[in-house]
Amino acid sequence: MKTVKVCVIGCSGMGNLHMQGVIKKDGAELYAICDTDKEALDATYEKLKSSGVKKAVTDYKELVADPEIDAAVIVTPDQFHRQMTVDFLEAGKTVLCEKPMALNLEECQMMLDAQKRTGSGLMIGQVCRCTPGFIAAKKLVDEGKIGELFFVESEYAHNYEKAKGKNNWRMTPERSGFIGGGCHAVDLLRWIAGDPTEVFAYSNHKCLTDWPTDDCVIAIYKFPNDVKGKVFTSTGCCRAYTMRTVLYGTAGTIICDNTTPYIQLFEKGEEIQGHRRYSCPIQIPVSLNSHNIGAEIDIFIDAILKGEKMPISSLEGANTIAVCTATVESTKTGKPVEIKYPTL
Repeated sequence: MKTVKVCVIGCSGMGNLHMQGVIKKDGAELYAICDTDKEALDATYEKLKSSGVKKAVTDYKELVADPEIDAAVIVTPDQFHRQMTVDFLEAGKTVLCEKPMALNLEECQMMLDAQKRTGSGLMIGQVCRCTPGFIAAKKLVDEGKIGELFFVESEYAHNYEKAKGKNNWRMTPERSGFIGGGCHAVDLLRWIAGDPTEVFAYSNHKCLTDWPTDDCVIAIYKFPNDVKGKVFTSTGCCRAYTMRTVLYGTAGTIICDNTTPYIQLFEKGEEIQGHRRYSCPIQIPVSLNSHNIGAEIDIFIDAILKGEKMPISSLEGANTIAVCTATVESTKTGKPVEIKYPTL
């Protein structure tokens, strides 16, 4: 069997999760790692060298030029996604770029154009599509278990107070928390309910007052088939991280998140011990894995080995950014915004 030689760019905690995913995956080899922080690079290499890592470099362009490398996994600050992705695609490498694909639609289009021009594969790491609870919830919706959807909502509740990132990269004015983090909730609802056509959103800035962007966004969407939706994003709230999601159908409701080992299903039906059935939730156990990077790496490598299209395509990643940027635009204009999607 062919072995896919992979390089991972970024030695952060998330970068290390991706490295472990590659090491554990049959048919993949962690060939090289990269980080501009020499101390972090050396520490990561020391920890992983027994796994057979061949290279540890501070300049990713050394890996772009290396003919031994088949695939690149980009786990860097969002601002670098576009250039690094384009460079690797131009070198004929298959790329897994972590979410968000980029910080604006123009950069997404550059990445799409490079993919089309080179014929190289590009997957975007929208990891909610690999989260066990969300997979189970989508399966129930697709099977018609809760009837016809009429309202969907999700949230990205996180506190960034001590998560500014190395050199404060999360605090840069071009990086809205809604794009950088809220893209998780947006992509999840797109995956389940389809591409929304219009958004109206409000925002405020009361928690992370030293940050340059608003830290709270509430967005209302028009989804296909007359489904309505809402995404709430806070990057300064005082609560544990969660992506609580509720899917309302004409015959039932699903409540799920990425930090609880079960999802709740409410159904219409006959009474249970004198109680209306839809008031008695059924708890369906699921594996607990809020950032299932191992599964993300698995489907990426499998697609390469089988010569198949990327399972979470570049266009999916770009469409999520289209929704996110339209949302931020609405918060600034105070008006509904029609969502315009890119092309590949």
